[in-house]
Amino acid sequence: MNEIFKRVSIRKYEDKPVEQEKIEKVLRAAMAAPSAGNQQPWEFYVVTNKDTIKALSECSPYSGCAAAAPVVLVPCYRTEGLIFPALAQIDMANATENALLEITSLDLGGVWLAVTPDQDRVEKVTKVLDLPANLVPFALVPFGYPAEDRPQQDRYDEARIHCID
Repeated sequence: MNEIFKRVSIRKYEDKPVEQEKIEKVLRAAMAAPSAGNQQPWEFYVVTNKDTIKALSECSPYSGCAAAAPVVLVPCYRTEGLIFPALAQIDMANATENALLEITSLDLGGVWLAVTPDQDRVEKVTKVLDLPANLVPFALVPFGYPAEDRPQQDRYDEARIHCID
């Protein structure tokens, strides 16, 4: 799977909309993620409204790059009706990574901007999107056509491998 070795965090985007078909592919990939007990706690907000994107870009000291993105995906998780509520955030991490890998496969670029577990960011994003009480925003994933080209770092480190024979 080449996307694993191509994916980098892209924070600059061309002023060009992302096609609806590509957005749907990203959402399908996110929802194909494994989840504990198949609980699938996710709900996804797809934001293309420029004013809302601007407001989201102000929800964290690190989210300014979202302001120029044509799309901001906001993965959220339900807090009710879950089989394994303590594992919902792990499920969301799986879904978010799947979305980023699909973004890469579509020759788009994106970045994972943490919202959960920072309560201040959670409250700000909740307010911007007027989320219902049973949804918690997990991350912001701005994406679009990349306006920067960055090589991926080789993070392989044999010192972190421990074999037990």
